[in-house]
Amino acid sequence: MPHQKKKILALSLLFIQPIFMASNLVVARGGVEFVPPISLAFWRWTAVFIILLPFTFMSLKKNYRIIIKEYKKLFFLGAMGCGVCGAFPFLAGETTTITNMGIIYTSSPIFIILISSLFFGEKIDIFKIIGLICCLTGVLAIIIKGDLNLLIDLKFTIGDLWMLAASIGWALYSIYLFYWKTKLQIFQRFVLVAFFGAVSLFPFYIIEEFMFQKTEFTSEFFSWVIFAAISPGIIAFILYAKVQEKLGASLTGFTLYIFTVYAAIYGFSLFNEKLEFYHYIGTTLVFFGVYLAKKNENKT
Repeated sequence: MPHQKKKILALSLLFIQPIFMASNLVVARGGVEFVPPISLAFWRWTAVFIILLPFTFMSLKKNYRIIIKEYKKLFFLGAMGCGVCGAFPFLAGETTTITNMGIIYTSSPIFIILISSLFFGEKIDIFKIIGLICCLTGVLAIIIKGDLNLLIDLKFTIGDLWMLAASIGWALYSIYLFYWKTKLQIFQRFVLVAFFGAVSLFPFYIIEEFMFQKTEFTSEFFSWVIFAAISPGIIAFILYAKVQEKLGASLTGFTLYIFTVYAAIYGFSLFNEKLEFYHYIGTTLVFFGVYLAKKNENKT
């Protein structure tokens, strides 16, 4: 019975975790009205590092030799997971909708499969090829808003392209997180990834600060930065790790699809966004494409 209760709790977290994960898109749409996008990403990951450092300082100090040996890998993970995936959604939020961002981000598993095949020799069968085509077609349908004239004239919403780049960045982060083995515990590595993510963002933050838009350290700034650090950052990460520990990586992957539903709910309820026909077409193609690409994954 206790085991059954733990399983039910884990399954509940499968639906609870995306609530916090999808709140990152709320930050991307709402926070950029008060904080410049690169600044928001930089200070968000700086805050994550500062909040978690007291809990991990002694263990990180004990493992400093490992950190020195792995710092290049940690920097790459930070640059992808916190730099690209941290800043690009905030840049996207200036010109596109939460709904678009959520659906486009769901294409990440397809890019994981494609990059794994190109660089790590993973085999792609016919199902994965068809799934890849379906998924990319779905993303394209959303980017061009179902209007082929936009494709012919090459007129895209820049925010959709930022989000597509973010989904590729998340794919790179996920792949190398899996392939690069480490002697650090998962929580220690997360703190270091947050640190190196902030480091990778710092030069771009300085450029944004002096050449584009200065940060005003108002109450709104602190509210959005702390919210971004805690809700889609620390809480989402801890819950994701818990779900993966209890249910395994395959089932935990469903959080990405539930995430899309919550993204649409946030967009509708907080920003009065409407679902258009191309959202339904794009979502169907993306979900079906990912399903085909992953259907035989566990049969090898």
